[in-house]
Amino acid sequence: MKESTILQTFELAKEQYESVGVHVDQVLSKLDTINLSVHCWQTDDVTGFEASAGSLGGGLAVTGNYPGKARTIQEMRADLEKVYSLIPGKQRLNLHAIYGEFDNQKVDRDEITIDHFKGWAEWSKQNGIDIDFNGTLFSHPRANDGFTLSSKNEGDRKFWVEHVKRCREISAWFGEQQGNPCIHNTWIPDGMKDTTIDRFGYRALLKKSLDEALTTKYSKDLMKDAVESKLFGIGSEAFVVGSHEFYLGYAITREILLCIDAGHFHPTEVVGDKISSVFQYVDELLLHLTRGVRWDSDHVITMNDDTVLIAQELNRMDAYDKVNIGLDFFDASINRIGAYVSGIRASQKSILFALLEPTNELRAFEENGQWFERMALLEEMKSKPFGAVWDYYCLKNEVPVAQDYIQEVSQYEKDVLSLRK
Repeated sequence: MKESTILQTFELAKEQYESVGVHVDQVLSKLDTINLSVHCWQTDDVTGFEASAGSLGGGLAVTGNYPGKARTIQEMRADLEKVYSLIPGKQRLNLHAIYGEFDNQKVDRDEITIDHFKGWAEWSKQNGIDIDFNGTLFSHPRANDGFTLSSKNEGDRKFWVEHVKRCREISAWFGEQQGNPCIHNTWIPDGMKDTTIDRFGYRALLKKSLDEALTTKYSKDLMKDAVESKLFGIGSEAFVVGSHEFYLGYAITREILLCIDAGHFHPTEVVGDKISSVFQYVDELLLHLTRGVRWDSDHVITMNDDTVLIAQELNRMDAYDKVNIGLDFFDASINRIGAYVSGIRASQKSILFALLEPTNELRAFEENGQWFERMALLEEMKSKPFGAVWDYYCLKNEVPVAQDYIQEVSQYEKDVLSLRK
């Protein structure tokens, strides 16, 4: 698309939005401040770089065998740099503990140190991409019975407590290096496939383990802890220890972040509706954007109703400065770089669509009991030229406009991914 055409359609779009009181330039400035934490594990199907890396476990599954996945840290970083070059704005990186530089040495999860991640800190500085961090409490022999922090095997439980302690230390170090907080998230797969008798006992152990792991206090200027719930997983259909209710209570009482993952609830639950409730009791959230399809919680994000509603709720609450947004999806059935770029851009488009809403006018209709006017304006906003604003934003950020990124991804596959055997 010609630059002149993009600029012309943008000016026409601005007129339409300004007719309903939306100042587009202010919206784009706001969008610049909303940073997404891009997950590293789409590059290699959640394999990691441990010397003894085995098959994915803990109720997680990556389907597909599309060629070209990253096999080394160097390939992963090259793939990530390509992804960042195709998306507008300044984004972050979400790193799991299994992606350290272990140099083919056996380093168990309770032995990882800052030294194993110094290369990532250097990469972060070179590329201007800040880092968030996650403990990896799955795909490990000590998690094969389905339990980690809630394990009744005291040796295993202590092992995972030590892992989380070390991950928190690494997170605080990342925060110090980059000059802003590193979000440290904890998700565990713990649960059972069928009827569970001692639900209370397992949850008491999880509470005890978290308290032990969080004993060391770090400045929130360096790192912030979050805990992430899930309704069920493969092999834990009947009982998951870390439920939403458990972590909501824990986050409130321990004054840490609650992580709401858009794919970790019942398919009929409206995740966008939860945010305003949770913010009555917590000051800050970690939010994982993803797309659930039936039992699978991690499809590539599209600009669907669920994602748009989440973005709208954050806008209507003026809460974007109180939420940390990460992405969490993995698909090995399609080009992995394409999955990244399409999913990230869909997330950004959903946020932009929400920011372009005339919220004040809609709220006034609602407060005046003008239900028809509210509904009608919401409907009219759906056909406003949002795409023209998005194209201009991409042009301004010097990244491919509209579908042009498809050719960029295809060329990278031809030049780089296809050579990986």
